Amino acid sequence: MQEPLFRKEFDAEVLLKQHPPQFQHSHKTALFELAYPDGKVFPNSICVTRWSQAVPEMLSFSTPIKVDLRPDFYDYKPIGPGTEWHVNFADPRLFVAYGSRLFAQDEMQVAEHPLLGSVREGLLASGFSVETTEGEIGTPILLRNVERRLAISTHPDPNAGRPYGLYGNRFAQSPLDIVLQSTRRIEPPTITNFIAMAAPSYGRGEYSRQEIEFIFATAYTGFSAAILESKTSAETSQRTTVHTGFWGCGAFGGNRTLMVAIQVLAAKAAQINQMMFHAGDEDGMRDVRRGLDAAETIEFRCGPACSVDALVAQTSEMGFRWGVGDGN
Repeated sequence: MQEPLFRKEFDAEVLLKQHPPQFQHSHKTALFELAYPDGKVFPNSICVTRWSQAVPEMLSFSTPIKVDLRPDFYDYKPIGPGTEWHVNFADPRLFVAYGSRLFAQDEMQVAEHPLLGSVREGLLASGFSVETTEGEIGTPILLRNVERRLAISTHPDPNAGRPYGLYGNRFAQSPLDIVLQSTRRIEPPTITNFIAMAAPSYGRGEYSRQEIEFIFATAYTGFSAAILESKTSAETSQRTTVHTGFWGCGAFGGNRTLMVAIQVLAAKAAQINQMMFHAGDEDGMRDVRRGLDAAETIEFRCGPACSVDALVAQTSEMGFRWGVGDGN
C-alpha cells in the first residue's frame, strides 16, 4: 500500500492560535474577522498528507464509475454516504496567493475555509514541503476535516450590487460592503476534504505526450490517495466521491475537453466510486459532455486494460490544443 511522503496532524484550535493566516488585502482580513469574530475554532483535528506520483504499469477500466453533472459551482453539500473530496485547483505552491487580492477558485476556497491559510503557515513553520509538484512529477496534497466558516456568493447579481460577480479580479475591485453583504457565516461549520493538485500551465499548441502523462499521473495519484485516506475516516461506508470541475482551465489556460476526459479516466482507473462535475453553467455542461465523450473514445481505443503509454498515445492522437488563460 502506498504511503504518503508525510502525514501531519494539526489541532485546529492550536493551529489558528500559533499560525494565523497572513493577509495582504483588506477584503481578506475582513472576511477572516467575519469567520472568527471571537477567534474561537470548532474543536477538530486536521490531517494533511503529501503524496509522491505513483501509477501502475497497467491500468484497468473495468470498475464502473458514476458520473453526475451540475450547472453550478461547489456548494459543499454532501450527496450521499461515504467520504467526499473536493479538488482544489492548486498552484504548484500550496495556497500561495491566499492572502492576496486574487480570488480564483484556490483563493476562494481558502476564504471560505480560513484554516487552509493556517495550514500553509503551519507546514512552512514545521519545515514541511508545500509544493504540489516536484520537478516533472505531481505531488498532490490532501487535507481532511477542514471547517468551512463562510459561504461567499460570487455569481453576478445586479440587485446585490455585484453586476459582474465577485470572482477573480472583480473581488478586489468591489467595495468591501458588497463583499460582506455577499457573504454568510456558517454556524456550526461544515467539514470539507480537499485534493490539492496542480495542473500544467500556460502551454501552447497541441498538448505534448509529456504534458498528457503529467496530467493523468497527477490526477490518478490524487484520486488514489483520496481512496486510501477515505479508509481512515470514521465513515462506515467505504464509498469515495470526488467533486471537481474544469481543473487547470482558468488562469492556466487548459483545454476543458481534455481536462474533463483525463480526470474521468484517472478516477475510473483509481476506482473512485462517483464523480460530481460542477460545470458552472449550461455552456460548461456542454463542455463536460464533450469531455465525457472524449473519455469514452479513449477508453474504447485502449480497451479494458492498457498501459499508461498506450493511454497517452491514444489521447495524443486526438490532437487536443491548449486554450488561453482567463486572466484570473
